[in-house]
Amino acid sequence: MATERTALFMFFGGTGDLAYRKLYPSLFNLYKKGNLRTHFAVIGTSRQTLDDDKFRAAVKKSLADSGNRADSKEASDFISHFYYQAHDVTDQAHYSVLKDAAEKLDKKYKLQGNRIFYLSMAPQFFGTIAQDLKTQGLMSTNKDAFNRLVIEKPFGRDYDSAKQLNDALSKSFKEEQIFRIDHYLGKEMIQNIEALRFGNTLVESLWNNRYIDNIQVTLSEKLGVEERASYYDNSGALRDMVQNHIMQIVSLLAMEQPVAFTDTDIRAEKVKALRSLRVYNVADAATNFVRGQYGSINDQPDYRHEDNVPHDSTTETFVAGKLLFDNYRWSGTPFYVRTGKMLADKFTRVDVVFKKPLVDIFAFPQSQSTPLAANVLTIFVEPHAGFSLQLNAKTADAGFQTEPIKLDYMVDAAKSKETPEPYERLLHDVLKGDGTNFSSWPEVSYAWKFVDQIRRVWDLQEPQFPNYTPHSMGPAAAEELIQRDHREWIYRLNK
Repeated sequence: MATERTALFMFFGGTGDLAYRKLYPSLFNLYKKGNLRTHFAVIGTSRQTLDDDKFRAAVKKSLADSGNRADSKEASDFISHFYYQAHDVTDQAHYSVLKDAAEKLDKKYKLQGNRIFYLSMAPQFFGTIAQDLKTQGLMSTNKDAFNRLVIEKPFGRDYDSAKQLNDALSKSFKEEQIFRIDHYLGKEMIQNIEALRFGNTLVESLWNNRYIDNIQVTLSEKLGVEERASYYDNSGALRDMVQNHIMQIVSLLAMEQPVAFTDTDIRAEKVKALRSLRVYNVADAATNFVRGQYGSINDQPDYRHEDNVPHDSTTETFVAGKLLFDNYRWSGTPFYVRTGKMLADKFTRVDVVFKKPLVDIFAFPQSQSTPLAANVLTIFVEPHAGFSLQLNAKTADAGFQTEPIKLDYMVDAAKSKETPEPYERLLHDVLKGDGTNFSSWPEVSYAWKFVDQIRRVWDLQEPQFPNYTPHSMGPAAAEELIQRDHREWIYRLNK
């Protein structure tokens, strides 16, 4: 049986696309499973002028759009817990109205003072909201209650702005009360990295530079910037994908085994891994990271001719790079990463490439045997979830030839349908107060320090854009990056 959680949710940016498309349907899933029942309430806030009925109608539509039966009694009971309050986050007087609403709902639903503040809006308001939540008395003072702050990315645009933002939040909330949400950490197979590594002696005993040649992380997007062009052009692939999603995945792959499976122990090991990540000097940054911007094809315009993009934009839509860890486990084993828009397909995968045997005994003189292929463990994150292990085996032909074979496990359609969506998992973790799958400030800070150096080098150079064709796997420089080390990407279009 699911454990019922008690809390008041206050969504700043409560009429935004994310709230309607992801957050409210995820809360409904928690409601259907019994994690939320009678002792919860939701206040949505934004600048829009709405009443409770119009807000509830919009929530009902969001449930229907996400495939739920919005006309059921269960949905109606759930929606009855939603309330709306127009709010200007820069006007302190408005917080007193929110405070009165929160106290009334606390009594009505017996919420015990538990409060979750979810900031789903422009990050320049995060510090202001956090400060006013405290100074205007919206944070619960009940010693047995909790106050938790959830914030969406971007968490700064470089180390200095991220630190400034964190300092502002820290004046009102303790680190353990701040949940920096990264929806990739809510994905089933990203969470499976820990189970795969630390739940299997066979895997963890080989998870080091003695046996692993390299690790590759690919986050590929098929679409272009679409309606996010204005935001994206001020961000780019390096800040939008590498600093957060990719660095979080890499830290899970690189970390040491924690003392216990708790959020504090797991975060501590991730921080240690990121501390050992080599921050490149100018020359190494220029050599080990490449960028790209997509061109045009058929009716698809190049990036510079997308709506709301300047025609002289040097914002990258593709990044590939090599990461090196200066520690005992990973010294000499590179982590290759790549991400981009308008690539061949939409998928996320991790390829762990093991070293070949020191001696290929099958390649004896006069042998027609092909060289042994590397063993590769692939973690498929999306769109399909599962594992694949590539091994070498003998062919069924006469003579003695080897060929690579694959041992596959893919989550079937029925099981995949039951798998919680990332935001459902993460909202449930916030309710529990479990920070395992959220970024801590030290993780964010080390990631920014690494990324900032790449950005500084790129800002000194004038890129030759566009430099890759839509529906490819990026610019030629991404292939050259890995081929220079006598390696190749495991996922290639010609395979």
